[in-house]
Amino acid sequence: MGVLQEVAGPLSQQFSQLGLGTQIGVSVAAVLVLVVTLNVLQQILFKNPNEPPVVFHWFPVIGSTITYGMDPPRFFHENRQKYGDCFTFVLLGKKTTCYVGTQGNDFILNGKIRDVNAEEIYTVLTTPVFGKDVVYDCPNSKLMEQKKFMKIALTSEAFRSYVPIIADEVSGYVKRTPDFKGQSGIVNICPKMAQITIFTASHALQGSEVRSRFDEKLADLYHHLDMGFSPINFMLHWAPLPWNNRRDHAQKTVAGIYMDIIKRRRAAGGEEDAQDMMHHLMNSTYKNGTPVPDHEIAHMMIALLMAGQHSSSSTSAWIMVRLASRPDIMEELYQEQVRVLGADLPPLTYENLHKLPLNQAIVKETLRLHAPIHSIMRAVKQPMPVPGTKYVIPTSHVLLAAPGVSGSDPKYFPKPDLWEPHRWEDGSPLAPTLGRSDEEDEKIDYGYGLVSKGAGSPYLPFGAGRHRCIGEQFANVQLQTIVAMMVREFKFRNVDHSNTVIGTDYASLFSRPLEPANVYWERREKA
Repeated sequence: MGVLQEVAGPLSQQFSQLGLGTQIGVSVAAVLVLVVTLNVLQQILFKNPNEPPVVFHWFPVIGSTITYGMDPPRFFHENRQKYGDCFTFVLLGKKTTCYVGTQGNDFILNGKIRDVNAEEIYTVLTTPVFGKDVVYDCPNSKLMEQKKFMKIALTSEAFRSYVPIIADEVSGYVKRTPDFKGQSGIVNICPKMAQITIFTASHALQGSEVRSRFDEKLADLYHHLDMGFSPINFMLHWAPLPWNNRRDHAQKTVAGIYMDIIKRRRAAGGEEDAQDMMHHLMNSTYKNGTPVPDHEIAHMMIALLMAGQHSSSSTSAWIMVRLASRPDIMEELYQEQVRVLGADLPPLTYENLHKLPLNQAIVKETLRLHAPIHSIMRAVKQPMPVPGTKYVIPTSHVLLAAPGVSGSDPKYFPKPDLWEPHRWEDGSPLAPTLGRSDEEDEKIDYGYGLVSKGAGSPYLPFGAGRHRCIGEQFANVQLQTIVAMMVREFKFRNVDHSNTVIGTDYASLFSRPLEPANVYWERREKA
């Protein structure tokens, strides 16, 4: 005791002689060291053998937030190697259990509604973007009815009418856009593909009347809505931050446009000949007999476009970036059309797309390597035993599926980091091992028609289970048509003539190329 007093006495005197600012700094540092020490000791000494291993982290609350946010796919791969397929990390103070691989996909994405819940996770992001009383701002049973309403626009008959519309939109866009004037140039391709996808989707899915209200400025509003899905908004969705202010202005403006059209149609008596999505929703009724309210129609119209806009926009941009890195593949695509459809390149049709396997493979391969959504989360509603392990996921955790991990697993995809569309050809040495196809997989009706459960496949770019994207077929038709038309118009290459590919921007929940993603374009000579 005497020794301690001899040491503590001089230290106390020295501390009291320091300036106030220095004293505060020393005190904060001491508290920080104590907090870090306790956090590390807790991880080492108090492991729960019945829960997945926790990714080591220095700071509580922050946990692995920064390393995860910088590069989620890399984070998943590195920690899978350290801890196995099932591990937990701290994300913004919340224990988040990541279960990767096909078994993890199935466990989370096909989880029963009594066990897992998407609404509790995503409503803070989606409600300010889509609006009230739709998607995750309503009971799951109501969401399933809303998805059933919207599936009317996603039939094979509808797709036949969409292909010429999409093709004409692409042609018109490249003719009127200043960045594509002349015979060659350099363009930041990402914002251009964002505009193309919103113009094509609005016209095809929502009709010419809605499309007539869209211009480049309105397309930019959809981009502001898209940025509302920033990961930080899981915590700060309410904050008056610049991107949230732009999001709220965009939501109000776009919803107002739809409401104006709805009111005008009702005043005109319904316009029975306007057989588009808005007409269908205006004449739809819930199972309880309640007609769909006008504000829900407007918000569903936003959701219909946004549900595909962020993924199709990023995927189409990635396709163009990849083609610029592989001009040989772009030329193959052009020659495929010449060979199969004829040198005069007749107008594209839905049936034409089925005759262009390389064109289809471009979309498949890009979705595999650049999954638009890297993380799919669910709230845990009751303790969930993990089959084949001693782990039980408690309700204090969030579950996270990462289908992109199995999409880049060498077990299923030889040379997984290589972007090679030819791997999807029969007999390719890089052919994937996918297991059961959708046609062979178990079907289930969650309330909007039979769909494949899907989670047994390592390739799930559109998710699986009750929340599987209903726009999967439309996205494929839209992307294939856009690619085919861009190939007819242009030759691409990297500005520096290299084969390198730009990095990925993870600022939003939806992975996209880092900007500026500059591409050199040259207009093709028409016969």
